[in-house]
Amino acid sequence: MTTEQYDETIRRLEGSGEWPPDGLAYHVAFSSEGKFRVSEIWDSREQFDAFGQRLMPVLSDVGIELSGEPEMLEVHNIIQR
Repeated sequence: MTTEQYDETIRRLEGSGEWPPDGLAYHVAFSSEGKFRVSEIWDSREQFDAFGQRLMPVLSDVGIELSGEPEMLEVHNIIQR
């Protein structure tokens, strides 16, 4: 995924009223080891899955192909300042 594809995805989601989706607590987009990545924290797996059903057609339209299933981790603690 490129930054341009990411930005276009967000523009389309905002334009459709789908952004930010219900249940999304945190969304972070960043580069790591030469790759553009996104990490998120959701209130529930069900909300993540529901949004994923709406997100996948948008990703396809902008030419983003996922390399596999997203990595799901249980969050133990979040600290904010």
